[in-house]
Amino acid sequence: MVSLSVGIMLSTSLLHALPSAFESGTDPRSLFACLLGGLLAFFLLEKFAILRHSHHHEGDGHHHEHGHDAHEAGKAGWMILIGDGMHNFTDGILIAAAFLADPSLGVVTALAIIAHEIPQEVGDFIVLLNAGFSRRRAYIYNLLCSLMAVLGGVVGYYTLEKASSLIPYVLVLASSGFIYIAVSDLMPQMQRRASLKETIPQIILVSCGVLLVLFVTQHQH
Repeated sequence: MVSLSVGIMLSTSLLHALPSAFESGTDPRSLFACLLGGLLAFFLLEKFAILRHSHHHEGDGHHHEHGHDAHEAGKAGWMILIGDGMHNFTDGILIAAAFLADPSLGVVTALAIIAHEIPQEVGDFIVLLNAGFSRRRAYIYNLLCSLMAVLGGVVGYYTLEKASSLIPYVLVLASSGFIYIAVSDLMPQMQRRASLKETIPQIILVSCGVLLVLFVTQHQH
């Protein structure tokens, strides 16, 4: 899923969302400034643990006292839910903007978000269990956070329909998020698996992600 996500996210951003934004007639300098701002904003969000939690595990070679992770997870549980809810609400707005710009772009943007969200939601579920949530409670809270994407989609659709000049900027912000996550988070995970046996499936799955986006966009057009 990580390798497939990289292919889908990068190709959606670089082959579809950014070209759509730049073809809209909006000033390229302001769109590039928006891209730069988006990349720096995602960096800061990650710094302040709003976007994603740390993927540290006991026994990974970092010398922490026993029980360090349970303590950290306990503190992180509610932060994960707040951050995930905000993240999903934003994803809904991005999907709405993409559909308003071009239905095929909406499809591939939704695909990119789904491919990344599935492993992330599984990870968040495990963090909530470590934080002391029961399985039922963790599942319900995770589901409520996921539904924030639907709310974001509705808000985005009705807001951006009336302010269509904002759509190129939202597409650029979506692209900055996809590029940042792929390059700073997912690709380093892939690099840790450096053997040829693990690298070949990664290359194949990244290529499948790119081809899937190309197929959907060509098929839609």
